[in-house]
Amino acid sequence: MGNRQQNLTRITTPIDFWEKHLWDSLSGIVGLDTDYFAQQLKVIDIGTGAGFPGIPLAIAFSQWQITLLDSTQKKITFLNTLIAKLNLNNAKAIVARAEALGQAKSDRETYDLALIRAVSKASVCAEYSLPFVKVGGLAILYRGHWSEEDTANLKSAVSQLGSEIELIYPWETPVSKGVRNCIYLRKHSATPQKFPREIGVPEHQPL
Repeated sequence: MGNRQQNLTRITTPIDFWEKHLWDSLSGIVGLDTDYFAQQLKVIDIGTGAGFPGIPLAIAFSQWQITLLDSTQKKITFLNTLIAKLNLNNAKAIVARAEALGQAKSDRETYDLALIRAVSKASVCAEYSLPFVKVGGLAILYRGHWSEEDTANLKSAVSQLGSEIELIYPWETPVSKGVRNCIYLRKHSATPQKFPREIGVPEHQPL
């Protein structure tokens, strides 16, 4: 009902919803060491939209504290209603721009994992996500097709953000055989204070 009222996602059939939202959300973390799954982690889902991957992960990992971030108020209002209905005490949804919240002392470099799915080009996603991540933590970029050229371009960007590419995890959706890649970025040093840049700049002037 929430989607019919607010047009939260174009994926509406049960099989597409299962494959392209639920399966996709959970498969994005398969490349993590299994130790992560038992830990009490602080996680942020940037540009969460209708709540993916954050809501499925909050259900699957009750010990994780998950913040769902989006800049659209109607989506966050829907998600907070959904969180309450599902009794997800380990999740909260907030409305903010990643560029602004990534500079806030309350959130900057406080998360173990930052997840970002289908938001923008990879270097922009890196700039949105890595300022949230603790030194030693990970940002995971959910992507579709990926090439060696993409890897080379991303390396330059993440090196400026105090990170490096640790793993490129490829997989395929089970029904439509869609190509997916998750890019794991390990934070090895503090992100320079100038990142993320002001609202709109990362998108219009990618690293």
